[in-house]
Amino acid sequence: MTIRLTPVAALSTLALLLGCSTPAPVITDQRASTTIEAAFAGAPDHLKGRWNQDETLKVCSEYRNEPPAGIAEAIAKRELAAIQYPPDGNFLGDWRRGEALAQSGYGLRFSDYPAARASGGNCYACHQISKAELSFGTIGPSLSEYGKLKDFAPEAIKATYEKIYNAHAANPCSLMPRFGANKVLTIDQIKDAVALLMAKDSPVNR
Repeated sequence: MTIRLTPVAALSTLALLLGCSTPAPVITDQRASTTIEAAFAGAPDHLKGRWNQDETLKVCSEYRNEPPAGIAEAIAKRELAAIQYPPDGNFLGDWRRGEALAQSGYGLRFSDYPAARASGGNCYACHQISKAELSFGTIGPSLSEYGKLKDFAPEAIKATYEKIYNAHAANPCSLMPRFGANKVLTIDQIKDAVALLMAKDSPVNR
């Protein structure tokens, strides 16, 4: 998934978690980057650049995820413009596949390559979704009865697709991964996730 911390912040946080009692050495961005690159030297080629932040993440890190209004507006505009929509204009897939997707944390780990199956969204790690699932995270808001609360409106369905594809388009510097923009999920998978939230017969809305 997307990494938020700058190299310096990442190493500093690691030092705190390990309970370092001696004064930490001065860590520059260059030293941090060199250390991280060395740690991932054995990574597959297509994963080696994952610690490099794009323009949006660099700005979000600079402002600690609270950019000024003008900069936040620029982020949202840029990210929204890059969203790819379903060619057929239909934003709803199959909520059953969406539920399986929400439960799956497979993908983007070293142990998951070469990929044996499609990546999941791991949505329950951050959200309450279906009422039947008792194990869920609380980093994100509850999505129970999401479609009902949105009146199943077409504009809300489209907005949900955009939020899953690239959360920064709706909430600049969001903690939510950019599932479509970072090619974690395909367009069809995102449609299935939208269906889980917005289909009237989904267990989310019963």
